[in-house]
Amino acid sequence: MHDAAFAAAGIDAHYELLELEPDAVEGTVNEARGPDWLGLGVTAPYKRLVAGLCDEVEPDAATIGAVNNVVRTEAGRLVGINTDAPGFRAGVELAMGRPLADAVVVVAGAGGAAHAVVFACLSAGAHDVTIGNRTVASAAALAERFADVGSGSVSAVALDDAAFAAALRSADLAVNATTVGMIDAGVTIDVGALPAGATVFDLVYVPPETPLLRAARARGLRTANGSEMLIQQAAIAFERWTGVGGMAGVMRAAVAPLLADATARA
Repeated sequence: MHDAAFAAAGIDAHYELLELEPDAVEGTVNEARGPDWLGLGVTAPYKRLVAGLCDEVEPDAATIGAVNNVVRTEAGRLVGINTDAPGFRAGVELAMGRPLADAVVVVAGAGGAAHAVVFACLSAGAHDVTIGNRTVASAAALAERFADVGSGSVSAVALDDAAFAAALRSADLAVNATTVGMIDAGVTIDVGALPAGATVFDLVYVPPETPLLRAARARGLRTANGSEMLIQQAAIAFERWTGVGGMAGVMRAAVAPLLADATARA
């Protein structure tokens, strides 16, 4: 995606994959202060570690507790940012056909991905967010972390609690922020409990159609997988690195063959 955007923008740069052992992360981050670098992309399990190695972490990334991209300034300082939250917001609002403002949201999961999802929903003005997780303590910690974000309410319940099922019955948006459907079998959300106008968003995009999305489509609900979030967050990062915006379409076209191949293999 990024290399396609560099080519389209006429920028002499490329995106390089580095698979690092933990003891190599700090050295690589320090190397990125050099003039040959625009910044870094960061994935699990290093999003928290890299945050502590930056010269500055933007407020949203600090609140979320994760840095997934780093921008190098002209002076060689490294600024940690989080594009997962705005990328999710852009992708999910496209899927819903409406803003997140005043929405009632149910989120399955309380891990790193759920942090970005819950923050995005609350900061966008969601009316109510219910976090369901197998371990209630993790969901409660997440709800407490974001209790002061936005003006909406946020609560935590167990996935198998009656309160989770009750929340689904009034939800505008249901989000799977777990690996269920990708690594683990099954579904996290009973789509039969959702209203007819609800949207189901699964952060999983390999396979492109999870059992959750298949069930939601069979009910005629709006659905989307995590591919659009992937594209939108990448376009935001690219703009922060280069100053060039509007690359989501280029990136979408670049990643389409890979997603099509994943569909064929599924």
